[in-house]
Amino acid sequence: MSAITDLSDRTIVDYLRRHPAATVGDMVEFTGVTATAVRQRLVRLMEQGLLARESEVVGRGRPTHRYSLTPAGVRSGANNYDQLVQVLWNEIREIRDIEVRRGLLKRISERLADHYRNEVHGETLQERMADLARLMASQDMPFELQESEQLPVLTALACPYPDLAEQDRGICAMEKMLLSSVLGESVRLSSCRLDGANCCTFEASGAAG
Repeated sequence: MSAITDLSDRTIVDYLRRHPAATVGDMVEFTGVTATAVRQRLVRLMEQGLLARESEVVGRGRPTHRYSLTPAGVRSGANNYDQLVQVLWNEIREIRDIEVRRGLLKRISERLADHYRNEVHGETLQERMADLARLMASQDMPFELQESEQLPVLTALACPYPDLAEQDRGICAMEKMLLSSVLGESVRLSSCRLDGANCCTFEASGAAG
């Protein structure tokens, strides 16, 4: 067996797909790296919720830890979401009736919002925006809250759908509906990357001059 000199999270996850419960020793033997390097990866993957650890005590010795993938770990990397989203969006664009298309986008945004509402608890708009920014950041979608004496501004530092947005601004409209639904207040897209801005920003509709 040749050593895997560049140990990555993916190496560990892929190994556990083939070996549902493995010890540090098993993974050291497979990768050829040190136990310390393996443990560092395992700790990080557990913090991300991708791995679970079970301890087994045999006799009077130290417990043996076995690692396995959580449901989130099983799902990780095993998708083709980008292609699926592209195909679904193309089908939405084929709907010629504007009202039907708008209604469908509204329903989609509501369904997406359902996944976030329970995590957004703030009493004020600013507090809810802060909750949402933290939630998005935890899902690798960096948002930033800009507080001011007037209404707060929510900035998307990275577009969740960059390729789709380049093709159709309708995705921006759906994102606006999603944020409005989660925040419980109508927001407007006050600046957009597609118009040359550095980032897309959202603010309460009442902030419009």
